Amino acid sequence: MENDPILVEKGVSADSLPYALWERMGFRFGDKGTHTSRTIMFEELALLFQECPENATREDYITAIVDHNCLGKRTVATRKISSQRLRELYGLDPSLLLFRALRYCWQADGEGRSLLALLAAMARDPLLRVTSFPILRMRPGEELARQQMIDVLKESAGSRLNDRTLDKVVRNASSSWTQSGHLKGRGRKIRQKVRPTPVVTSYAILLGYLLGARGDGLFKTLWTKVLDAPLEELIQMAMEAKRLGLLDLSFAGGVIEVSIDRMLKEEERRLIREQN
Repeated sequence: MENDPILVEKGVSADSLPYALWERMGFRFGDKGTHTSRTIMFEELALLFQECPENATREDYITAIVDHNCLGKRTVATRKISSQRLRELYGLDPSLLLFRALRYCWQADGEGRSLLALLAAMARDPLLRVTSFPILRMRPGEELARQQMIDVLKESAGSRLNDRTLDKVVRNASSSWTQSGHLKGRGRKIRQKVRPTPVVTSYAILLGYLLGARGDGLFKTLWTKVLDAPLEELIQMAMEAKRLGLLDLSFAGGVIEVSIDRMLKEEERRLIREQN
């Protein structure tokens, strides 16, 4: 997908990027996205996590949705579709680092769950990522201009999305940004600032780290921009995340060093070292 925020942020040829590693960690790329038919499904995700323990397997999540109907869907067909869409958005597979970290952070932080869901869904839905451009440019109190969202989607997807589908994506994405707290209102969507937590900040740092950001660059990525917080506040949040045992952070000679090894399995550490 053209002008994917991840690629724009890298500022290098798309052909030189380590997609295989990123996808192994849980990111998704391409021309399609779940927001052609769904939002981030925050309420459904919350119900699912309430039903399944933190150590649940991929099969456990599917069984909870399809067989046990933990989401309260009326038919088997809608249960299966809901399972598919949630897997597209979040992975629902502890072998994927992004999902495993999401589940851990979810359990650790009730206050930040809506932002955690948004960050994870952005990592996995290219369409939702693209809509971050107009959202992050807005100031608190400003009304969302639908045309701006349509324009960036058209620029990114070209002719692959017809007008009807574009309208669906705009509606669903607007709802998702409302569920995360970035927008408020029903008909008129007004921008407001969100309030990140140390746990949410650590998850945003994880996403940036996996995509190659290091040092103070970790506080200037797409993922930390979503948190609506200045650099100084983000660093304070990261220091609190260190106290909570989520990451390691140090200052030396004015240089910030951050390590996320605590969140990684040994094989994941090896793969990241080899890529760098």
